[in-house]
Amino acid sequence: MSAQLVPTVYHCENFGINSILYQRGIYPSESFTHKRQYGLTLLISTDDAVKDFLDKTLAQIKVWLEAGEVQRLVLVVTNVDTKEVLERWDFNIKHEPGFGPQHIKEGKVGEKDLKVIQNEMRDVIRQITACVTFLPLLDCVCAFDLLVYTHESADVPDKWAESAPCFIANSQEVRLKSFSTSVHKVEACVSYKTDT
Repeated sequence: MSAQLVPTVYHCENFGINSILYQRGIYPSESFTHKRQYGLTLLISTDDAVKDFLDKTLAQIKVWLEAGEVQRLVLVVTNVDTKEVLERWDFNIKHEPGFGPQHIKEGKVGEKDLKVIQNEMRDVIRQITACVTFLPLLDCVCAFDLLVYTHESADVPDKWAESAPCFIANSQEVRLKSFSTSVHKVEACVSYKTDT
């Protein structure tokens, strides 16, 4: 079960993060390559440092997902020079009713068809792409970081550190479509800094 359903959340986060990095111009377009997934042509970073960071971070998130420890994943975009937070992409992750870590450990699967799950994930990734039309232009050099909200009982590796929540004062927020694997439900939104 977890071999089929839990990684779908993991993979969607990976593709979603890469899509945000590409669409928002955090890295140059030539540092991405195309990959076909969920009926879409998606862009994946070829930058070794980015790949290494995402591989290590998402591998730990996968462990926490399977243990039921993840509550939220947040991608934060900041101005490199001023450290000001410009965007905050939130992915809230909840267990569906009737499913918890014990069910994942027991290998139980949800009833939802994988094709339906993939279609929902595809819609979220399409919506990330569509967001570019109304989000403010990022006209400065930007960096990103990932924040992971876990339960207090989560076993946190030594190299991970506490972080500020990186909220944006007087922000605008747009809710994105949600998707469900019938084990997890993911609700997404983006908050962004306005000029006012």
